[in-house]
Amino acid sequence: MTALLAMLATAPAATTQALPEDAQARTVELAGQAAAGAAPSANLDLWHLITHASLPVQLVMLLLLLASVASWVIIIRKQRVLARAEREAIHFEERFWSGAELSKLYSGATERGRAAEGMEAVFEAGFREFNRVRQRRGADGRMQLEGAQRAMRATTSRELDGMEHNLEFLANVGSISPYVGLFGTVWGIMIAFQGLANMKEATIAQVAPGISEALIATAMGLFAAIPAVWAYNRFATKVERIATRYDAFSEEFSSILQRQAHVDE
Repeated sequence: MTALLAMLATAPAATTQALPEDAQARTVELAGQAAAGAAPSANLDLWHLITHASLPVQLVMLLLLLASVASWVIIIRKQRVLARAEREAIHFEERFWSGAELSKLYSGATERGRAAEGMEAVFEAGFREFNRVRQRRGADGRMQLEGAQRAMRATTSRELDGMEHNLEFLANVGSISPYVGLFGTVWGIMIAFQGLANMKEATIAQVAPGISEALIATAMGLFAAIPAVWAYNRFATKVERIATRYDAFSEEFSSILQRQAHVDE
């Protein structure tokens, strides 16, 4: 025991090695490099994701982009057409109910060197047919009135058909675009998982670009669909209101023509 204590007393003391002075700075630098490698921000750039997407997904995005552009062109044109139809209806009703003679209104609708539109066209068609039937031999008031009503119904249908033109395109874009975008998303996710199948370890940085690329197609589908649905509902409601206005005018004008036909008899 005495010999063991003597050996411990004579053994050299263990020394601790000091860390290098730049160890802390190197640790911070390595942590920053690791964080930068793990962060997918550089790979989540929108344009980078679009240009590096697979060909089917790019075709889906192009199709949705074209559908969105076409929808906005139709929306702008349709807004102008319906606004003009409403303004012309208001102005013509003001002239019609101002007490002006029907013959003067008819002359004003036909002598401008242009085809009458909207409610004025309905009036022009009804009054023209009423006068044409009245000039026939043996034509009574009932025949005159029926002829005028047929002409007004045909003109109303033609005017409304022009207003509803291309509304079905907006309805199709609004209902189909989300599904087209979903198809692009499903395809992109399939491609992303196929790429991960060849890797032993998958990280968020490796998965995020593929998922983001796929979700862009869904986002573009909604971007095309939402304005189209909103515009279709708005314009369909406007066309319905204009149609109701035309029908009301036709009924009121028919009453006036009926009284005039009785006076002629």
